[in-house]
Amino acid sequence: MPEQRDALTELVAAHVGSGKRWSTRAFAEIAVDPVSGWSPSKSLVAKIAAGQTYDITPELVSALAIGLGLDREVVASAAHFQVIGYTASELEGGAPATLIHEIGNRPADTPKSRSVAERWAAEE
Repeated sequence: MPEQRDALTELVAAHVGSGKRWSTRAFAEIAVDPVSGWSPSKSLVAKIAAGQTYDITPELVSALAIGLGLDREVVASAAHFQVIGYTASELEGGAPATLIHEIGNRPADTPKSRSVAERWAAEE
């Protein structure tokens, strides 16, 4: 069974918000999808950093990659991890491994990850 965590949320939350590298406003200004020119609003960036529900789109992934200064493939791996999950062997190389290095190889403590952990514990 694939492991899931809120990797895209974790990635943004690690760099955006009060006392972090960027404020939500500053990040929203630099996170621009290079193809469409779309940029997330300040409120969407705050929502992501706070771990609230949001829709993941290709434009959002591209904009976040630009804003975070990461390869799009790494940010796309975070989105994949958050929505679909990865098996342990899939996390051993390439962009997923880079992602794990970027967000840290520790269990996340977010509402979604707690819910998944509780469901897995109930299944045992």
